[in-house]
Amino acid sequence: METIFIDQGTTWLVAHGPGFLANAITFLVILLIGSVVIRTICKVTRRILVSADRVSEILENFTVDVLNKTLWIFLLMVALSQMGIDVMPMIAGLGVAGFIIGFAFQESLGNLAAGLMVLLNQPFKIGDFVEAGGVSGTVRELNLMATTLTTPDNKLVICPNQSIWGASITNYSALETRRVDMVVGISYGADISVAKSLIVGVIEADEQILSDPEPVVEVVEMADSSINLVVRPWCKTEDYWTVYFRLHHALKDCLDTNEIEIPFPQLDVHHYGR
Repeated sequence: METIFIDQGTTWLVAHGPGFLANAITFLVILLIGSVVIRTICKVTRRILVSADRVSEILENFTVDVLNKTLWIFLLMVALSQMGIDVMPMIAGLGVAGFIIGFAFQESLGNLAAGLMVLLNQPFKIGDFVEAGGVSGTVRELNLMATTLTTPDNKLVICPNQSIWGASITNYSALETRRVDMVVGISYGADISVAKSLIVGVIEADEQILSDPEPVVEVVEMADSSINLVVRPWCKTEDYWTVYFRLHHALKDCLDTNEIEIPFPQLDVHHYGR
């Protein structure tokens, strides 16, 4: 029995050995040359992406990785076909597998697609304070599937990218300056011109408030209990909350010192005797 197997093996080697060896060598040569070509293409692609200002490192790595894997699959198909192997069933199988995987993981793929859109358009970057996906916080981490925010009260919130890209995004850190919006109410008996002059004086005394754009102090409403003045100075974005809190305190002290009444709603209750 052993002799029969040896004879059959010898016969096969004599008949097919040279051709098989030639195909195997061709296969290895194709892989060797192809690997060099793929490495070169990936390096050039990475260099192009690095030179582009608006391409993040995450998107750069993802693009090169996908390109590398795609080229290797194509190279293997070419190499196998050179050995006489029919690769069409393999291609069809990959297509069916891709369809099944896409259907099963459609939500994850949605997050992936949204992540790509976020990385391509860059509506925010790490360190920006944003309102996105119904959450306000500082961007701590950004990847293809989710964005991690740290809220002002130090909570860690992980938002799927689909929820972020599918809604409006407000970036409070994108521009160099921000406007501080306040409303100050004074009594109807107060002199509006004097009150405006005092408020302007407080604004001008604050070194972190910008003179350009010019601050706005104007009457905005004649309410039930007060005349409301809108106060809108500008400051650098990083100084926003410092200016916001300090200005409230300074305006209250200034108006109190100059006896400008800041009214509050009152309810008069009349008691009628029986």
